[in-house]
Amino acid sequence: MNQGEKNIVSEKVLVVDDDAELRELLRRVLEREGFEPILAENGVEGLVKEKAEDPAIVVLDLMLPDIDGVEVCRRMRKRASKPILMLTAKDDEIDIVVGLEVGADDYVTKPFSNRELIARIRALLRRAKEYAQASDEEELLNFSGLRIDAGRHEVVVRGEPVRFTPKEFDLLLLLARNDGRMVTREMILERVWGYDASVDSRTLDVHVGRVRAKIEEDPRQPRIIVTIPSVGYKFVAPSS
Repeated sequence: MNQGEKNIVSEKVLVVDDDAELRELLRRVLEREGFEPILAENGVEGLVKEKAEDPAIVVLDLMLPDIDGVEVCRRMRKRASKPILMLTAKDDEIDIVVGLEVGADDYVTKPFSNRELIARIRALLRRAKEYAQASDEEELLNFSGLRIDAGRHEVVVRGEPVRFTPKEFDLLLLLARNDGRMVTREMILERVWGYDASVDSRTLDVHVGRVRAKIEEDPRQPRIIVTIPSVGYKFVAPSS
């Protein structure tokens, strides 16, 4: 890590995990990388520390002894838009999907490498900063039944405001800006999550499904976000 990067990464990272050995390992890794770790051993403590410490990002275990990670994530997401990276010991599609559906931005499956975890934390923080800076943009995309305000981070669907998580909003905005053009999965992962093409893209699939559920009249037969098999997606502007 170069000196310039050390000056940038000084954010608080809340780690919520009941494994004392793993918490200590992550504390050392995070401190070495220039972060300020905040540790919690269960869901209740995690919720208290998230509110009190206001970390820049939360690393949250799925399996906790009191309140499970899914419920903790759901409660955190109700009051904050900060990135949430979920840890799961199960390489199970259902567990991953449930975590992402309640608001987690991404996941890492145990066992993971320290390098992978730090890379994902940095990518999520970088995109969160870009998302915050984008509030200065004066860009309004108007389609029939769909209005996207880039500056206010607001979406109106068929006349009703609809809440989007930061990642859902970034995904929709990227596709809408490329109206009528195919956007590859690799481009979406890089632009929205900051990852290269080697990253497992189940995160993307779940978020596309979430966005479709919010803007499509029938998400099972999408007309606005169209899948280009094995390649990516295309935004097709809705017409009246």
